[in-house]
Amino acid sequence: MARAGLTAERVTVAGAELADEVGFDRVTMSQVARRLGVKDASLYVHVRNLEDLRGRIALLAADEKTLRIAEAIAGRSGKDALVAFAHAWREYAHQHPGRYAATQSAVRIDPELAAKAPGPRRAVELTYGMLRGYGLAEPDLTDAVRLLRSTFHGFVALEATGGFMHGRPPEQSWIRTLDALHSLLEHWPPSREETRHD
Repeated sequence: MARAGLTAERVTVAGAELADEVGFDRVTMSQVARRLGVKDASLYVHVRNLEDLRGRIALLAADEKTLRIAEAIAGRSGKDALVAFAHAWREYAHQHPGRYAATQSAVRIDPELAAKAPGPRRAVELTYGMLRGYGLAEPDLTDAVRLLRSTFHGFVALEATGGFMHGRPPEQSWIRTLDALHSLLEHWPPSREETRHD
């Protein structure tokens, strides 16, 4: 019998909160049940197993992160959009480390849930839309998306593990990194295929 008031959404939020506290990879069904004040078995009425819960947390986090980015870049273009996008990404990673980790993990997600979740699809649209402002087209768009994701994720991952040991404040390096990305996007190099055809 399901406990009154307990839903898949409540279980997911409890799991996400726990992920921020202990780490996404350390979340267990038992911990979530204790957090909600129920027996472990009560959770399985709402989520199938830990893998299902992890997928739901990833979708929740993707929706939250995408909404934050969308609000940050609304009405902006060019470097203003790039900087707002990057700051929103980094702030979410700082404020919700466990949820952020979920967005970067290769978790299995129920296809039906994924189809209903706007976050991942909207994230792609926002990123590609911002980069089109730099005049990029495929396959350069995909390459630029991968560059941004690698740079942003790499930076926040190193911050999270104390990887920046030099005395220069990471914030100053972050600002210069965004300056460099903007300059690169404005002067995107021609592909090798284009160079060979010239």
